[in-house]
Amino acid sequence: MKAAVLKSLGSPLAIEDVPAPVLGTGEVIVDVVATRVLSYMNEVFDGTRNYALDLPIIPGPGGIGRVRAIGPDATKLSVGDWVFCDPTVRSRDDVVAPDIALQGLTAAGPGGMKLQRHFRHGSYAEQMRVPTENVKKLGQITSEEASQWCALGTALVPYGGFLAAKLQPGETVLVSGATGNFGSAAVSVALAMGAACVVTPGRNEAVIADLVRRFGPRVKPVRLSGNEDDDREAMKRAAAGPIDCVLDIMPPSVATSVVRAAVMTVRAYGRIVLMGGVGMAGGAGLELPYPWIMRNCISIHGVWMYPPDAAGRLIAMVRAGLLRLDEYATTDFDLDHVNEAVAHAAANGGPFKLTVIRP
Repeated sequence: MKAAVLKSLGSPLAIEDVPAPVLGTGEVIVDVVATRVLSYMNEVFDGTRNYALDLPIIPGPGGIGRVRAIGPDATKLSVGDWVFCDPTVRSRDDVVAPDIALQGLTAAGPGGMKLQRHFRHGSYAEQMRVPTENVKKLGQITSEEASQWCALGTALVPYGGFLAAKLQPGETVLVSGATGNFGSAAVSVALAMGAACVVTPGRNEAVIADLVRRFGPRVKPVRLSGNEDDDREAMKRAAAGPIDCVLDIMPPSVATSVVRAAVMTVRAYGRIVLMGGVGMAGGAGLELPYPWIMRNCISIHGVWMYPPDAAGRLIAMVRAGLLRLDEYATTDFDLDHVNEAVAHAAANGGPFKLTVIRP
């Protein structure tokens, strides 16, 4: 089969014929129809992000496809089913604290690297092998719709954060990083989950205005000045009431003062969700006042990805019309032009934009 292979950091992806994946028990083979290109994939491939990769590797975090073959332990899947391939692979021998690898992208710790050595190859290929539990049925879609369904992979990340914080309908949310690709998805997900309003701070006035245009008055925009104290007060005023939950999903390049200004808007007994990249590329970590956390009974949730059942829940929200994938504008590339797709994603990584490879 044809695949894109990363052989060394800093080198272009090579388009090669490689052996097709072989089915094992507890696994499914999927014909890949569409797979997204993360806006920062270029930083993964050149080593800037310091992602753990056992090279060579076929990259690609998840995707949309059709079931080609199933193992003997699959009882609900059928050959030909349209499915979402969840890239969050978990070890099966510790349900309390499983090791995790993101198939085709990175891994956490020695256990995650061990997982990656088996489920190493991702979706930038004509076929991929996926753990059975990571294959989620979509119902009937068309081949053309597969590109927009790739947005599930983006929306799932903030959805996992809100699930960890137990976001409730009617609550007020602040999204730190709302003008980015994952942050804008967080706005749409919070509203789909029933948030009364979402505060959306940022410096790009055009993007903030577009969020209001898309979602209406439940979005409360705030233009950041760069002064930590002033920005914190401006965000609180925009909420017009206590902020129940703050989700930070800022990239590594953002100053910690910007993140701190946002997370410290949360009310007493409120929840903070940290999903961003502070300190990931080196530099200072996030400093928060111990007395403020303790005396205000603040809950802080560090969240990487989402629980195993999240994809099924989010698919149901899309089917119910609560979350709209047609917000996303997609640009498609074939597998032969994967390097052009990576460059395009880096240059077009804004809100509700998807760069898609269709093997």
